[in-house]
Amino acid sequence: MAKRKPVSPEAAANYEADVALAGRFDDLFAQAQEAEQTLRAAQANGASLEDLHRAGKRLDSALTDVMRAAFAAQRAEIGPLGYDDRIYRRKAMATSPVRAWTMEAERLLTLRESHRLTGIVRLPRRSEAAPGTAGSAASTINA
Repeated sequence: MAKRKPVSPEAAANYEADVALAGRFDDLFAQAQEAEQTLRAAQANGASLEDLHRAGKRLDSALTDVMRAAFAAQRAEIGPLGYDDRIYRRKAMATSPVRAWTMEAERLLTLRESHRLTGIVRLPRRSEAAPGTAGSAASTINA
């Protein structure tokens, strides 16, 4: 039987970075919950469009961070060999802990994408004078 390849230094470094990010999952999840509560409170209190937009962007950022931490936890659960060996990674993807992290990460990804489509209030564009209109510099040059 063939011996497994040793873990490359690059894979070991990526694994350590993922373990560190995965360790922050609970904190990032709490921040995302707090950002969602802030957005819901602003919506309930009739906040201005700018405040709603800012709160929506904050929630988007928090969801992105926690989603990345969940995917990092998935990779960390697979182990350092999963970075170099695709067969090892595919086999590890079928284990219960990895499947649980995969489902959580995909749930957070779906939540973030849904929020991006419907949850961030769009601000009206600032009206600037169009070229060739009375308020533009081009019309004052030609005068």
